[in-house]
Amino acid sequence: MKKNQLIAAVASKADCSKEVATACYDAIIECIMESAKAGDKVDLSDFGKFEVKVRPARQGINPATGEKIEIAESKVLNFKPAKSIKESL
Repeated sequence: MKKNQLIAAVASKADCSKEVATACYDAIIECIMESAKAGDKVDLSDFGKFEVKVRPARQGINPATGEKIEIAESKVLNFKPAKSIKESL
């Protein structure tokens, strides 16, 4: 499902216009991103948790040359689905 399809489905289920559903979608994404940038968790109890995790720096190997390289520390946004979501799959 793509963004436009999700917005259309939400508008249909919520009995509202696509413009209202789009504004809600944009606001939710913006709030999740702001919380992630601040280092906060976003816990949607029936859906799951969004959390920023730090991948530590490590050594890797360039597969083309076999040369060892340093891979820098990085931050990633991790999603862990709620138990009810896992069980429904």
